[in-house]
This record gives sequence, C-alpha cells and structure tokens, in this order.
Amino acid sequence: MLLHLLAALAAVVLLGRILGRLFRSIRQPPVIGEVVAGIVLGPSLLGSLWPDAYAFILPASVAPSLGLLSQLGVVLYMFLVGVELDSNIFRGQIRSTATIALASIALPFALGIWLAPRLYPELAPNAVKYTHFALFVGVAMSITAFPVLARILADRGITQTALGRLALTCAAIADVTAWCLLALVVGVVQSSDRGLLTSVLTMAFIAVMFVAVRPVVVRLSRRWENREPDRGEIAIVLVAALLSALATEAIGVHAIFGAFLFGAVIPHTGALAQALERRIEYVVTILLLPAFFAFAGMRTEVGLLSSASMWLTCAVLIVVATAGKFGGTLLAARITGHDWRRSTELGLLMNTRGLMELIVLNVGLDLGIISPALFTMMVLMALVTTMATTPLLTAVQRSAGVNVRARLETP
Repeated sequence: MLLHLLAALAAVVLLGRILGRLFRSIRQPPVIGEVVAGIVLGPSLLGSLWPDAYAFILPASVAPSLGLLSQLGVVLYMFLVGVELDSNIFRGQIRSTATIALASIALPFALGIWLAPRLYPELAPNAVKYTHFALFVGVAMSITAFPVLARILADRGITQTALGRLALTCAAIADVTAWCLLALVVGVVQSSDRGLLTSVLTMAFIAVMFVAVRPVVVRLSRRWENREPDRGEIAIVLVAALLSALATEAIGVHAIFGAFLFGAVIPHTGALAQALERRIEYVVTILLLPAFFAFAGMRTEVGLLSSASMWLTCAVLIVVATAGKFGGTLLAARITGHDWRRSTELGLLMNTRGLMELIVLNVGLDLGIISPALFTMMVLMALVTTMATTPLLTAVQRSAGVNVRARLETP
C-alpha cells in the first residue's frame, strides 16, 4: 500500500509541476496543469492507454489512503485560504460590491435549480432526494475560485487597480456566501431529520468564531509582531485549526468549513499569518494538494460520457454555468453604475472556478448527492470556465485599446 501511495504522490507531483509550467507558458493558472495531471494519471487517460501502469500507480486499493491524505490536504488548504483572506478588501463600496457578489451567486444558483430536474432522472444516484440534488447543483454552479482569481490578477499585474480590487472583493464575498450555502446543504443532507438544529449550530459556531475566538487570536497575533512564532506556537495554532474542522464535522457540515473559518479569524497581515504561509504553504500546495488531484483524477472518468447526449449535457452545463456567473455579475455591475467594459471584465473574472469547484464536487460525490458521470461533467465545466478567463479577458481589454501585460513568474 505504501509503495503505491508513494508512487502516486511522486507521479502526480512531478507531472503536475511539468504541466503547471506548460499551462503558465500559455498564460493559464498553473493549478489547471496540476488538475489535468490528476486526470491524466486516472482511468480517463493512463487507465485507457496503459492499464498496467495505472494499476501500479493508482490501484483501487490505494483509494482509501489517498482519500484520507487528500482530505487532510484540502482541510489545511482551506485553512490557508482563510488566513490569506484580507478582510480590509471588504471596506469601501461594500453595498455595490455586495450587490454584485450576491447577484453572481443568485443567478447561477437559480439556473442550477432550473437545470436540476433535467439532470435528476439520469445523473442523480438512486438514493438521493431530489431536493438535496437540486440544492447541491445550485451551489456547485455558484462557486468562484478566489485563490485562482487572485493569482490571475497578480500574473496580469492588476491586483491593485480598481478592477483588481473590485474583483477580489466580489469574489471574497461570493466565496464566503457560497461556502455558507454549501455548509447548509451538507447539513441538510447529512442530518435531514435535524436540519434546523444543524443550521442553528452552524450559525452559532460562526458567531463564536468571530465574537469570542477572533479577539483572542488577534491579541496573540499582536504578541508575535516583533518575533517569529516558534514551533510550539505554530503547533498550537494548527491544533486549533484541526479542532475547528472537527467541530464543524461533528455539527454535521464539512470539516473544510471549520478550517476556513479559523483561518479567516487570523489577522491577514500579522506575523502569525505570515509565518503560517511561509512554513506550511509549500507542504500543503506541493505535496498534499496533489494527493487531492490524484484522488479527483481517479474519480473523473471521461469514458462515462459515452454518448452524444452525454456530451451535449456537458456542453449545456458549461453554457448554463457561464451564463449564470457571467450574466449575474454583468447585470449587477451595470445596475450599480459600472460601464459595459468594466462589467464584462468583472463577469469574466467571476466565472473562474478552478480548484474550489473541485473541492465542492468531491464533497457532493462523497455524500452520494451526484453521480460519477455528473462529477466528471462538472470537473470539465470547472476546467473550461477557468481556462476561458484569461484569453477572453485579454480579448476584451485589447479590443478596448488596453495595454495588456502578464508577468510569467515561476510558479
């Protein structure tokens, strides 16, 4: 078992780095290459072309171990996403940005609910309730990948521009809202007989984190402003993050929600946040997240889309997801006073889904809400919408005479 696990990790890390550089060379986020690496090593490609190699690298027996390792990687990654979330971006024109962010959630969510009855007969597992399926499809359509969006803006050198700040603020609000919706849906699915209690406990947990825990974390962070937190202190923070994840898992929502919340209460610019990013980010993003990509690759079976009607359904999913995210953002931006070009740019940026979509989809597959075929379709939707962001944004800006520059830094 250990032999296969180590082989799988080595293969996906190496191939992910190679494909990440390749995708960066064509002005795509490196995470796309890492996700594709997981799919390449899965049954969709390696399993079809070289079954013996696939059986050695990713045999079915390694799935439980790889799944647990990938869950740990995702929990720590969501903790880092919370740590890196700058609460200062919410200040300023909060009313207009909140309007845009919520519209970018509401329209794709509504379109997902509208699409659900058309998908349910063929693409829902037999045991899942229609209500659960529809709610999850709505949430899955609503995701924006805040970290990937931030990387796209940084690569183009526009993070500190008006467009960059607006996009980051809208994406942050949208992501927090979407994660709250996901927590609610997971709570309802896992505890359908006590869904109200789960929702109340989740709201209470959020309140405790920001009212009671955050002031303590802020005071501790200030003590470390003039020195580097030592190993023992970093260990205490990581244990607290794991306990927060454990709490939300026990409540009935996913552990990633608790990890994200604890990260969000840590001051973004403090010495503690910087030490956490410096000390654990590489281990999480270079070693543990590839385990998640490999595990997701094992579950992405393009061969399940074996008919023209299945591929047509996949295309419809991509179109509806894009129309909801792009259209909701565009309309709300226009209503709040932005011109057509700025509204179009913002709509394209908010359509970025990336890794966050994969995390949500794996939650749905683990809970038995969606089938492997629908999982594969939505993985392809996440890849297509994310890859479309940069070229479409470049085309819009060039048509308006904007000098487009992208900094191709080593990932």
